[in-house]
Amino acid sequence: MITPSELAHSAASEAQPPPHLSSALQALWLAKAGRWDDSHDACQNIPGVAGSWIHAHLHRQEGDYDNAAYWYRRAHQPVPPRSLSIEAEWNQLVEALR
Repeated sequence: MITPSELAHSAASEAQPPPHLSSALQALWLAKAGRWDDSHDACQNIPGVAGSWIHAHLHRQEGDYDNAAYWYRRAHQPVPPRSLSIEAEWNQLVEALR
């Protein structure tokens, strides 16, 4: 099972996500690699709560809080406080979805 730090290291040093990752972890890998559009496209193809939660995180990352709040509701997740860093939330997502 991959840890958040291992996934972050891979995103910083590899050109593509490892093929053994789930679709949710691939989307999070893309987000960490700075490939927001690719991550956004990928999360739209992930059904259910996981795709919605990643989608929410991405819109929070871009500063679109109203859109993010919509996706958090769809994911049945509370909107995180603005004091929670994007990095910390990304780590929480990896932990929850791995």
